[in-house]
Amino acid sequence: MPGLDDLTRPHDGRPDRPARILFGGDYNPEQWPEETWPEDVRLMKEAGVNSVTLGVFSWARIEPRPGAREFGWLDRLMDLLHAHGIGVVLATPTSSPPPWMGRLHPETLPRDADGRTEWWGSRQHFSHSSPAYRRYAAAVTEDLAARYGGHPALTMWHINNEYCTFDWGDEAARTFRGWLQERYGTLDALNTAWGTAFWSQGYDSWDEILPPRHAHYMKNPAHVLDFRRYTSDMLLECYRAERDIVRRHTPHIPVTTNFMPFWTGQDAWTWAREEDLVSVDIYPDPKDPYGGQYNAMIGDMTRSQAGGGPWMVMEQAAGPVNWRGVNHPKPYGLNRLWSLQSVAHGADALCYFQWRQSRQGAEKFHSGMLGHAGEKGRVFREVKEIGRELALVGEQVTGQRVRADVAVLHDWNSWWAGDQDGRLSDLVDHPEIVRAWHRALWESHTTAAFAHPAHDLSAYRLVVVPHLYLLDDTGIENLLAYVRGGGTLVCGFLTGVADEDDRVRPGGMDPRLRELLGIDVLHEWWPLDAGERADCGDFHGTLWSEELAPAPGAEAVAAYRGGELDGLPAVLRNGRAWYVSTLPEPGALGALLARIAQDAGVRPVLDGLPDGVEAIRRGELLFVLNHHRDEVTVKIPGHHRDLLTGADVDGTLHLARYGVAILEEPA
Repeated sequence: MPGLDDLTRPHDGRPDRPARILFGGDYNPEQWPEETWPEDVRLMKEAGVNSVTLGVFSWARIEPRPGAREFGWLDRLMDLLHAHGIGVVLATPTSSPPPWMGRLHPETLPRDADGRTEWWGSRQHFSHSSPAYRRYAAAVTEDLAARYGGHPALTMWHINNEYCTFDWGDEAARTFRGWLQERYGTLDALNTAWGTAFWSQGYDSWDEILPPRHAHYMKNPAHVLDFRRYTSDMLLECYRAERDIVRRHTPHIPVTTNFMPFWTGQDAWTWAREEDLVSVDIYPDPKDPYGGQYNAMIGDMTRSQAGGGPWMVMEQAAGPVNWRGVNHPKPYGLNRLWSLQSVAHGADALCYFQWRQSRQGAEKFHSGMLGHAGEKGRVFREVKEIGRELALVGEQVTGQRVRADVAVLHDWNSWWAGDQDGRLSDLVDHPEIVRAWHRALWESHTTAAFAHPAHDLSAYRLVVVPHLYLLDDTGIENLLAYVRGGGTLVCGFLTGVADEDDRVRPGGMDPRLRELLGIDVLHEWWPLDAGERADCGDFHGTLWSEELAPAPGAEAVAAYRGGELDGLPAVLRNGRAWYVSTLPEPGALGALLARIAQDAGVRPVLDGLPDGVEAIRRGELLFVLNHHRDEVTVKIPGHHRDLLTGADVDGTLHLARYGVAILEEPA
């Protein structure tokens, strides 16, 4: 299958051209008079833009009435961009149907859990299960692929946009029943899996089953879990249908769709296997002091979904967004820092939403590469500098891989199961727990990858499990085999509590895991209130604690002090398996994981790095990134050359605020 490495050569196919990083963004020229287009192209060339995404929200322009096709404007754009050496990522426009579809086919409109229709006038207003929607989506995709499959500007297909539509309506009820019949076969099997003996919920007919709509009290957790699985699968069906159409016309052109970072609605492990390249939209908050760590985490996760190979930033912001309560711009240098940080974590494509900032519509205050201030504005000047630097390093960077000796395990099924009503603490937030553990590794300068519990883990020296409430038998056996094979495992609290049907395991944790982790009896879970801390001797725990009886031979590395759990283990070690029954405060979690990593033979990329300075190797290149607003000095062993400045670095590197160096050792 084609992939991102096929795109890092200029799309004119000349072998004498150096490899490049794709650089550009969403281009929505239908929002502007055609006289603006030549100016756009001039400024794109000035900024080093070599790729734009067209057509994401163009369905009403392409098909203003059922069956009509207006391609003339898109023909002219494709020709114009090709004439100036700018490649096109052509999107199917199916994320935002025209108003006529909802008017003529109200069954294409999704409904929320309260039964209210989500009307046209925004975006993503489609029922993923509607035959009418799917028929129109397939038709417009077919015609796009037939018309532009041979166009020399076409470099990639972008299917739909940010798949995120939930639907509790009648169309969804019909396909949900079909999905359940395929999964379970019989109603008896479904009733067993869902535990419907509880609260008299036993089903006697498939027609009795509905999506988990608004209910008088708490819903059946297994029902909700399967609905989330079903929703991910239905959206994936929509993606596959359009992907297969464009592949039939252009088997040599790679296909993607853009993930939202760490979003609950898609099982991205499953989705990534269906893409030729993996792309993501990522918007760290400029006011978040750990925005750089968040950016690193999404980069590590997306790279891992891409099998460790290059990946694509489909969207980022050059300045403020428009959907936070307060939308802050990026201080000078932060756009460059986070862009080059994504490259350090494996990205071979950096794109923005969007090229030219809109003057109308809901996103007119969402930044663009070319903002309201125009070409003299600071944002555009920074974008030009980023484009210049990417052109400098593209040949050395593209296709290079990031090595990681540590894997962080994450599974959407576990997130879906644990994120429901009726739990012991609403404060337990799966993404925040995963982020806390990744932050601990990042702050200790340890490069991490992400993995699914069923993946081959043998290449990693250390595997950390921040929070896998649900673990099926395959995942459990995989962890056991990993430790038997010599790996080091660290599990956080609430690991392995439930099976794949959200059924609590015997003893409150799978017995195989309890034996592995050195837990004789898990007596009780003791969640902590907001702001409450558990004294664990050398550190404080937050969010959670547990009443454990250790098995003979297990070592209590840290114990609770005072209160009901006085003297019981907070951190337990059983050979190469560790269990952390609380969430240590950030510094303590970092110190603990750094100690365990060192014992497992994991070393940071550079020793003695100042706090807030990140070092990561991509291939033979060393990226050093300063996440401080102040200048820092970093010790760099040996002799290097900075690809960005051409300067020699002998032992000491000076980085300005938000500064970046990309270092290579001379041959």
